Amino acid sequence: MRGFLSTVTMLFSLILVPGVVMAQKPDTMTGTLEVNQDMRVDVLLNKHIEINQVKQTMEGFRIQVFFDSGNSSKARAQAALDEFIARYPKISAYLTFKSPNYKVRVGDFRTRLDAQRFLNDIVADYPNAFIIADQINLSNVE
Repeated sequence: MRGFLSTVTMLFSLILVPGVVMAQKPDTMTGTLEVNQDMRVDVLLNKHIEINQVKQTMEGFRIQVFFDSGNSSKARAQAALDEFIARYPKISAYLTFKSPNYKVRVGDFRTRLDAQRFLNDIVADYPNAFIIADQINLSNVE
């Protein structure tokens, strides 16, 4: 008796549920969604857009070809920069100083793979060069 009752209940639900679902018309199921949010969210979003329009750099990669500190390190760094520019005039090169170190970093690569390709090209001239994550200039990115 118990098995019969569960079977009848299951059959009844299998017949009734599709009928209820089919009774709803698709065109009456349309509606509107109202979002209530703090006005400061729009202010923050607009501020974010303004900052990104002015920003001239992005996360990317460069290759560090020179690193030195100590006496006359600035002159050696400038010489390394000039030498690189003479060998590779189409690639951007940057001399930076962060106490007490001078660094020469080259290139503006969006991906590590692009930087690796160029590193493979210059490794004969710069055997100690390595890839480093850095802020790159958007104007130099292709």
